Amino acid sequence: MKKKKVSLEVVNPYAAGIDIGSRSHFVAIGQDADEVREFGVYAEDLQKLAAWLLEHGIKTAAMESTGTYWQNLFSTLQAFGIEVFLVNGKFTKNMRGKKSDVMDCQWIQKLHTMGLLSSSFLPDSTTETIRTYTRHRLSLIQLAADTSKKMQKYLRLMGFRLDVVVNDICGLTGIAIINDICNGNLNPKLLSVHRHYNCRKSIEEIEKALHGNGRKDYMFALIDEFEMYQILKTKIEKCDKEIESLLKEIIEKNENKKYHIAEAKPHKRITKNTNKQLDLNQVAFQYFEGIDLMKIEGVSHATVMTIISEIGLEGFSKFHTSKQFVSWLRLSPNNKISGGKVLSNQIARGSNRLKIALRQAANCIGNLKETHLSDFFRRICIKRGRASAVSATARKLGVIIWTMITKKIQYAPPKEYLMLDQKRKLGLVSRIRKSIAKFDLKPDDLGFATV
Repeated sequence: MKKKKVSLEVVNPYAAGIDIGSRSHFVAIGQDADEVREFGVYAEDLQKLAAWLLEHGIKTAAMESTGTYWQNLFSTLQAFGIEVFLVNGKFTKNMRGKKSDVMDCQWIQKLHTMGLLSSSFLPDSTTETIRTYTRHRLSLIQLAADTSKKMQKYLRLMGFRLDVVVNDICGLTGIAIINDICNGNLNPKLLSVHRHYNCRKSIEEIEKALHGNGRKDYMFALIDEFEMYQILKTKIEKCDKEIESLLKEIIEKNENKKYHIAEAKPHKRITKNTNKQLDLNQVAFQYFEGIDLMKIEGVSHATVMTIISEIGLEGFSKFHTSKQFVSWLRLSPNNKISGGKVLSNQIARGSNRLKIALRQAANCIGNLKETHLSDFFRRICIKRGRASAVSATARKLGVIIWTMITKKIQYAPPKEYLMLDQKRKLGLVSRIRKSIAKFDLKPDDLGFATV
């Protein structure tokens, strides 16, 4: 029996495939051995790579998003006018058998030539800058949290049970007491005076918890960790100032953003990790050109800041529908259908920072009372459990946010939650009314009796 060859249409005739490495990059402009070259990772090598592609008439290149090794090459190729497709590694998996860097770059080139690769989402340069500051700030907060745990450990080893009488040892009461201990004051009575008025425990109970043994080795470690915590807090404040100045600069340059005044929201809780340098309620209202995302219940300052830094205002335009947006967030079910039957409808694996932020907001919504979204959360929770309710509410939040920003409409939740049959009835009534208006129908035309 004669073998049949299956051919695919060439979509990108002037395409290259690049296998990203930590020490070198392999580039293929065809499937022959002489059409593959290896380049270094220095700036001079990247420019030579881009020039070599232009010499051979290459207009587009595909590469995997491997760690952070792709970023410098990505910027260099764009500067030379080459369109770059940044591809998720799971879409470039090669066939079974031998594996090498040469074969990998040729496989990427073949897939890209046939138009079988799609580019990943990348924010604009301004959003990327905000993202860098914000992610660095989050790493500093994590380091500060680790430091506070170590302080709590050494306090406990010294006999100071500060963690029992205060909710947070790095709160107003806790920090004042730790600072005094590090200065050499071990008198429980004098230490308990630092109690802040909002602390639930009395001075007497705090005094009982502060009888320490004064071991020098633990004291040395505690002082060291406390100094580190203070340094980290200073660095966080410095990062906050940079974020504030950058966002204000963006707003001042745009006439559509400048003159919006947001409604005050004293009910939105400000935590110790909230950016104190920035009135995020006002700044976010201006940044999104009059769209108030903070009106959505459960959406906090941290949620809005994550939206600004991870996708930005311009990033929403890359998703044509809300379904595409929540699918990118990996919040929509990944339905697998075969033979007319749904085999699986699990949410796709994987996560990103915006998905995590929306899930945290959804979890907060589950603790609210008598709101549109909390009613929705509880209905799902009763049927399928809290985990499913968090995912469903996070998806709903994604749809709401996409709709608000892309269609320029404010958040206006219904006063009560409608059941599915009620929604269908209202939809049917709406369609009937449109048809009546379209054809200018009268009661007599429909056979309705009039009095």
